[in-house]
Amino acid sequence: MSPFWVASLVVLLGACVGSFLNVCIYRLPRRESLMWPGSRCTTCERSLSWYENVPIVSWVVLRGRCRTCRASVSWMYPAVEMVTALAFLSGYLLYGLTMIAVVRVLFACALIVLFVTDLQHKILPNIITVPGIVVGFVCSLFLPPGWLESLIGIVVGGGSLFAIAETYYRVRGQEGLGMGDVKLLGMIGAFLGWKLVLLTLVFASVAGSLAGGILIVSGRGNMKYALPFGTFLAIGALVAAIWGTPIVDWYLGFYV
Repeated sequence: MSPFWVASLVVLLGACVGSFLNVCIYRLPRRESLMWPGSRCTTCERSLSWYENVPIVSWVVLRGRCRTCRASVSWMYPAVEMVTALAFLSGYLLYGLTMIAVVRVLFACALIVLFVTDLQHKILPNIITVPGIVVGFVCSLFLPPGWLESLIGIVVGGGSLFAIAETYYRVRGQEGLGMGDVKLLGMIGAFLGWKLVLLTLVFASVAGSLAGGILIVSGRGNMKYALPFGTFLAIGALVAAIWGTPIVDWYLGFYV
């Protein structure tokens, strides 16, 4: 099979997985089963037919509305499917059909769910972050970044953010970061290692500061506005997973 058709199948698979990620995004914060009942309209509760579940296409054909009650269906659904398809394609183009590609794509899927759940509900489900730490470390026994860098990444990632959160609480008397952020950064360290987890933290901090500044200047927030930091960590981790190593090598080049 030609590389074009392999890439096309990878994209199709990614879109289908993205459809399942939408189920996770909707149901995990509500503590609902991922398997039962089947897909349904969240407004009228009607079960969806198979042709209403075709990734991206169904949303476009139905113009973003339920076929029965005409309730609006969020654009987030096709967006998640498209981003997941791009993540699968990126994994294939970067690593080919290899185990490291499978692991990095699995990691990206977890980040996509965490990105949206934190953005919408300010929740980072333990059912993803805690097993994610274990899976990331186990995979590092056989694949990059290696078990030692992964272990250090867990300690540095989770430990550094826990120290920041604890310091903020003792100084300000209120929580600035949740334990969900700590577990998420620990998971990122398990998959990417300590160097890239530090890059993720720097990127997320800068991006979060810029977003907070824009909200304050625009009058849509203030100094006490709680930003979903996990959202920025997820973005930073995706950037680090794809471009992190060249960025770190470029930076270290100034000291060699």
